[in-house]
Amino acid sequence: MKIGVLALQGAVAEHIRGLEASGAEAVAVKRVEELDSLDGLVIPGGESTTIGKLMRKYDFIDAIRKFSAEGKALFGTCAGLIVLAERIEGQEDAHLELMDMTVQRNAFGRQRESFETDLDVAGIDEPIRAVFIRAPLIKEVGEGVEVISTYKDEIVAARQNNLLACSFHPELTDDYRLHAYFVDMAREAAAGRA
Repeated sequence: MKIGVLALQGAVAEHIRGLEASGAEAVAVKRVEELDSLDGLVIPGGESTTIGKLMRKYDFIDAIRKFSAEGKALFGTCAGLIVLAERIEGQEDAHLELMDMTVQRNAFGRQRESFETDLDVAGIDEPIRAVFIRAPLIKEVGEGVEVISTYKDEIVAARQNNLLACSFHPELTDDYRLHAYFVDMAREAAAGRA
C-alpha cells in the first residue's frame, strides 16, 4: 500500500512514521499529480482554515474529491477531520464536504486545555492513547457513518465507507494501531476497486 500525507501543514513526518510502522510505503504529498499513484491519503492536523485555503490555492479540493469518488481511502486527523466534514458549526462553507457529519471546531477549548487519554476504538482490541490539542468534535453523523470512538459521550472518531476521521492526533504517540487500521481500510478499498 502506498499512502500519502498531505504536506501543506501539520505533523507530516510523524504520520509518515506511523504509516511506515504499519507496513505501508508513505510519502509526503505536495502536488496534485502525486495523488494518482496512492492507495490512501492522510489529511493531518494544523489549522483547518489555513489547510482549506492552501488546498484551494494548489487545486487539491476537486482532486481529493475525485480521489475519494474513486473509492480510495482518506483519513483526517484533528483539523483534517474538519476538512473532511460536510458541515462545520458556525460556518456556511465547508472544505471537501465528503463525510456526512457536523463538526465543531476547537470544541475542547484552547491550547492549554490539551490533554491525553486512553480511548476504546471499535475494531482495535486494546484502548489507544489519544492526544487532544485544540481538538474538534463530531456533533452529529448521518445514517451511513459508523461511530467508532467516544469520549465522555461525545463522538471523537468515525468511519464512513472509505473515510476515517478522528478528533485527536494518533501520530503524536508511539501507538500506531489507528494508522494500521487505516492501512487495512486502504487495502480493502484497493481490493474493492480491483
